[in-house]
Amino acid sequence: MKNYDLIVVGGGVLGAFHAFHALNLGLKVALFEKNTAPQSATVRNFGQVVPSGFNSKWQKYGRRSLEIYKKMQADFDISVRQNGSVYLASDDDEMLLLEELSKINRENDYPSKMLTAAECLKKYPGLRDDYVRGGLFFPEEITLEPRTAIHRILKYLVENQGLEYFPDTQIEDVNLGSFSCNVVASDGRKFRAEKVIVCSGSDFRTLFPEIFAASDLVAVKIQMLETVPQPKLKIPGSILTGLSIRRYESFSECPSWSEVKKRELPDSFEKKWGVHILFKQTTSGSIILGDSHEYADAKNADDLGFDVRFDVNDFIIEKAREIFDLENWQMQRAWSGIYSQCKTQDIFLHDLENRIHIVTGIGGKGMTGSAGFAEENVRRIFNPNFKN
Repeated sequence: MKNYDLIVVGGGVLGAFHAFHALNLGLKVALFEKNTAPQSATVRNFGQVVPSGFNSKWQKYGRRSLEIYKKMQADFDISVRQNGSVYLASDDDEMLLLEELSKINRENDYPSKMLTAAECLKKYPGLRDDYVRGGLFFPEEITLEPRTAIHRILKYLVENQGLEYFPDTQIEDVNLGSFSCNVVASDGRKFRAEKVIVCSGSDFRTLFPEIFAASDLVAVKIQMLETVPQPKLKIPGSILTGLSIRRYESFSECPSWSEVKKRELPDSFEKKWGVHILFKQTTSGSIILGDSHEYADAKNADDLGFDVRFDVNDFIIEKAREIFDLENWQMQRAWSGIYSQCKTQDIFLHDLENRIHIVTGIGGKGMTGSAGFAEENVRRIFNPNFKN
């Protein structure tokens, strides 16, 4: 039976970075992934790393994540591109929130720059002049390729950091022994570790179902699309638009937020399905579009189903066409993904005798916040006297 300092269950971005920081402490670490490669929320997103969209607490984690991603990229290609992020305003309310967030950024010493409509049109080819009123640009922010980044990160951890990685290995039981934690795989193999971190995403049934059923966790289903490549069009970085300004946490800290929200139509299609419009061009030239949001309590996660709603996708495309003129609006794929988040907390943390640690429910903050948050959480787990 193999023994470790730490076993991590779940090979998505949250689990991978818990393993990364434990390895940096000199610990012997194993990571178990139930699929042949991660298949869930970590690969079904935009690949946008945007601390600008977070509240003050999580922006700190996101900014630390930027540093970690860039340092890792310097050692090993994980698909990082530093092209910045921009929020594009379409009306006076959105411009007001951009100006207020710009002021907050200055106070937080986080670089950003207000852009005029003309500057936005020059910087972002295809942007429609009848949409944009101005923008707020974040030069430090990066993009990753969502379908490949986690595989590159795991490869880096194995080859450069000494991670023992077990893909295609379903863990069916994690329990407390007398002096260690016992981990049992579905094929009968058994492992031991001083501590176990369970980053199971939206899988609420395999491990500790009773804990998840009693929690405030919800499953969130998103829908996204991807166009065919646009060979002549180059749109740099992450593009976040007016509906994103009206949705993201960072703007809720702006003085005018409440008044702006009061003026919105409560029964609009975008509110019903949680739609905001994002663009991100991949290295192949295609454009990822999205996204929408449906919710179900953890115990009712199956209610979300596997269907993709065409009316939601049609609405995303319709709104996207009001913002950008692309060369070709043909879609080559559409998909849904499910992640977990909490109703009343910003992340779900549950410790069993300070030896088994359940960490999930990071919500839409995963790609941006996991690297920074996991660093602090690993220190907390292995040093009870750690103070943030």
